This record gives sequence, C-alpha cells and structure tokens, in this order.
Amino acid sequence: MFAFYSDRFVLPLPEGHRFPMEKYRMLREAVARSLSDVRLREPLAADDVTLSLAHEPAYIDRLVRGDLSRKEMMQIGFPWSPEMVERSRRSAGATVMACRHALLEGASVNLAGGTHHAHADRGEGFCCFNDAVVASRLMMSEGLVDRIAIIDLDVHQGNGTASMTRGDERIFTLSIHGASNFPFIKEISDLDVEIPDGTGDAPYLQALDAALLGLESRFAPQLVIYLAGADPYADDRLGRLSLSKGGLAERDARVMAYARRHRLPVAVAMAGGYAREIRDSVEIHLETVRQAVDHWQFMGHPVG
Repeated sequence: MFAFYSDRFVLPLPEGHRFPMEKYRMLREAVARSLSDVRLREPLAADDVTLSLAHEPAYIDRLVRGDLSRKEMMQIGFPWSPEMVERSRRSAGATVMACRHALLEGASVNLAGGTHHAHADRGEGFCCFNDAVVASRLMMSEGLVDRIAIIDLDVHQGNGTASMTRGDERIFTLSIHGASNFPFIKEISDLDVEIPDGTGDAPYLQALDAALLGLESRFAPQLVIYLAGADPYADDRLGRLSLSKGGLAERDARVMAYARRHRLPVAVAMAGGYAREIRDSVEIHLETVRQAVDHWQFMGHPVG
C-alpha cells in the first residue's frame, strides 16, 4: 500500500508553538519501522489549477504571494513563509495521490492532511487548503468517480469542508465532533453528530454506528475519504473527549468495516492529534495506517 509523506517540507514556527510539526516525521519513521507492506512516497505539490477546483483563485494568489492580512494569518495560526505555502501544496497533493491509489488498489494514506477548516476563500485552524475537497473535486472532474463520502472523525467539526460542499450532491459530508469545541460557530454538514465533552469509548462508538447507518441509508459513495483525527484521545490537549487508544482503534475498524461491506476504496488523511505526549498521537495514527493496510489487503490489490 502506498503512503504519502510531506514531512520534509517543514514550515518554520516560533518556539513554543502548539502545532506538533515533528509528529509527521515521527509517524513516517514509525511506519517505515513497523509496516513492511507500506511503500512510502513523497507527493507532488498541488498546483494552482488543481487548488482552484475548490478554492477561489484570488485567495490562492494572495496566500501564495504572502498578501494575506495579519488577521487572516492569525485565523490560520501560522506565520506566513514560502515553506508554509509549499507544505500546504504538498499536503493537498498527498491526498490527491492517496485518492488515486485508493481507486487503483483499495486503500492509500496521506501521513498528514485532513485540513478541514480551510474554506473556499480563507484559511483557518492550521489549515490553508482543504485537501479532502480539492482531491474530491479533482477525482470527479477527471471522471474517476461520481460520488464521494468524506467521513470526518477529527474532534473538531470540518467546517470548511461543510461550507465548501454545501449544495454539492456528489459529496456527502459526515462529521462527528465535540459539541462545544472549535469551531465555535459550526457549519452544516450533510450529517453532523455533536458529542459532549468527556464522552468515552462506548457512547462514541454507539454514535458512530448510528452515523454510519445514516450514511448507508442516504448515500452510495464510490470512494471514501476518511479523516482519522487522533484528537478524540483522552489525553489530547485540544480534544476534550475521553476516548482510549483502544477505542480509537475500534473507531477505525468500524469505518473500515463499513467500507468493506460495500467494497469501497478508502483514502485516509491523519487530521489532528495534539496529545500531551506526542508519542501517543503517533501511536494512534500508526494504528490507523495499519488498519488501512488491512483494508488494502482485503480489497485484493497488492502493489506489483
């Protein structure tokens, strides 16, 4: 199975910044050590034409040139730099490539991505370009699929994804997220499930089962893009939920079981993960990649 990494493209951050940039390198190294069936590849950067399938050209141009206002950059949460732009392009490109390989082989992974707070005309919440929407629109524009489900299990609502796909009947957005967590003004997904602070494994998994049944009854995708956030974890600094590592592994297993019932290809993006001990986020993401390998094997498309 192919997994795409962009950790070589590091954006410079001030000391003490809460974004866990080193998580991505640590995850790639853990995958290389632990999962022999994974072929690690660096993605191509998403160009302006590709990005403009989802984002307004004026926003892309201003971001690339470093012409966003101080307030706009504060909403993103990163200082502007050429490295930030390149990393954002590579992260979007990685989800594009993961979708291509998922359609060919059954499953593939972006070891970053899940930048679901980016809107058509602005960035937000550590997200510059919305990789899932960019990849979805490209796959459909090329005629590879007609219907895509974005299953977003990051602890924060995919507000950018919801706003960008509103009215697009080809993309179904499912978001299970903390009710009182960021973003504090929510958008409307096709299916939103709000979870109270402190929720643990059993009620979360029950809510997930009901949501997947709702998806099954309302939509028949040809591809799933799965945002597998590690931030519902109990010891996540930004999560406010109480899932265990075992509960998160079971979450992943249930998403993959849904995909297997319908023999659906799955492209995975890591999304958030801000555990107090960064190794915990890496361990949770590594388990997600392992389950993607299991799905790839189930779908019966080994890499030649």
